[in-house]
Amino acid sequence: MPTQIYERGLDRNEANHVPLTPLHSLDRCADLFPERIAIVHGEMRQTWAATRSRCRRLASALVRRGVKRGDTVSIIAPNTPALVEAHFGVPLSGAVLNTINCRLDADGIRFILLHGECKVLFVDREFAALAADALEHVPDRPLVIDIADLEAPPGASIGELDYEQLLGEGDPDFEGVWPVDEWDAIALNYTSGTTSDPKGVVVSHRGVQLMSMLQLIDWGMPRGPVYLWTLPMFHANGWCFAWAVTAAGGTHVCLRKVNAAGIFRAIREYGVDHFCAAPIVLAALADAPASERSPLPRVVRVRTAGSPPPATVLKSVSELGFEVEHVYGITEASGTPVSCFIQADWHASANEEQARLKARQGQRAAGLEAMRVANAATLEPVPADGKSEGEILLRGNVMMKGYLKNEEATRNAFEGGWFHTGDIAVVHPDGYIQITDRSKDVIISGGENISSIEVEEVLHQHPAVLIAAVVAQPDARWGEVPCAFVELRQGVNAPSERELITFCRERLAHYKCPVRIVYGALPKTGTGKIQKFRLRAQAGSREAITKLSDA
Repeated sequence: MPTQIYERGLDRNEANHVPLTPLHSLDRCADLFPERIAIVHGEMRQTWAATRSRCRRLASALVRRGVKRGDTVSIIAPNTPALVEAHFGVPLSGAVLNTINCRLDADGIRFILLHGECKVLFVDREFAALAADALEHVPDRPLVIDIADLEAPPGASIGELDYEQLLGEGDPDFEGVWPVDEWDAIALNYTSGTTSDPKGVVVSHRGVQLMSMLQLIDWGMPRGPVYLWTLPMFHANGWCFAWAVTAAGGTHVCLRKVNAAGIFRAIREYGVDHFCAAPIVLAALADAPASERSPLPRVVRVRTAGSPPPATVLKSVSELGFEVEHVYGITEASGTPVSCFIQADWHASANEEQARLKARQGQRAAGLEAMRVANAATLEPVPADGKSEGEILLRGNVMMKGYLKNEEATRNAFEGGWFHTGDIAVVHPDGYIQITDRSKDVIISGGENISSIEVEEVLHQHPAVLIAAVVAQPDARWGEVPCAFVELRQGVNAPSERELITFCRERLAHYKCPVRIVYGALPKTGTGKIQKFRLRAQAGSREAITKLSDA
């Protein structure tokens, strides 16, 4: 019988086992860097000592207002100081933070408030009318707090009191309501809901702490980064950078409106050296007029995800001096568990080849225990030949607890002991994965599968195209065929439909080429992802969504 010497007298206790949570980094920053700037917002500068005091006041005030452990506290706001503070103050009250996409319509917000059983709702004044509309048919109205952000446009007051008044009720020395178990919920994040009502992704203190550490390690983030908030914090808690930047003793630079001019200005004036952005934001940087650009005074590192970035866009922004790394993110993992680590020997390749390599999703990040591309039914891995397709499956401690009030969806998502992402990919011989499509975006024409991403990559090579999205449209003969939606670069004339289709036919098998080109601005989510469900509806796809709720 094996000896059990390591099971006697070695029990957990308060000295050697503390529940994992990202909240401890707030005290560390305030103790170690009390006068370092924690938050920049326009002309406002706020130190880490002041930020800790405000977060503790927020937590204390919420508790005094009746918030209990496990209650849901929601917030509708762009990237502002109040949203940074909420990532610490709300969970320090014992509550679960629910950051709501401020681009949703009233029906979408109402669903979240009801489904998540919101007890307190913070509302930035720019979205007061939207929130008021959403609250009209909420029977148990939560306590509503107005946020009068200094950079916000004028807006009505709909709350019982404002944010600063609430903080005035709190105790700056409040110790906080800490998690009893690291598996306790810390945040509730809703998926886009493009095929049905959105699902509420519940994440734990343990999961987001590990994702925060993953971000620091995988990106090699230095001490004291100056991080620009271009990625919405309402999207998976900004991939956990709301906590990761704090853990690194960095500075949060808030940005209400994301555009090329604002990004270049923040880099120049605030010393920004890191930010995250969807490919559409990178495309805007590459396409920015000379009057909005300025030479980069330092290396600026960028992480991009949301949809596979066109190699042409990666090449353009790299030539501007940005160091771009492609990652794969998903709300159910609280961030980006897969990244395209740039190998040293890639630098010897031509720019076009480098861009192609960097456009892949990459390998699992440090902190994700397992990933495979496999047959979704059998779970058998596909060969690493760059051709055989399978579903991306994930397993690890950064994954969500599950979907709120949806046991069936949770069970299906974790079937076979893996999280099923719904993303289709291939594995290259070097082990790097590359998404070929979302399972719902594959176009089946005459029995042949067509990758919308492959067609989009060709369209992006045309000099007039800023961004393109390809979806299926019905066809009497083939079942469905590709339809391309194209957003043009500034100041260029639209090529004829025939010219762009011919351009594709010169580079693709003819059956893969779009039969129709539609020009115009593409609908996007708050994170800059193309809303293909809207385009499918416009194209008349048989998969078109009948209920179009913003993502």
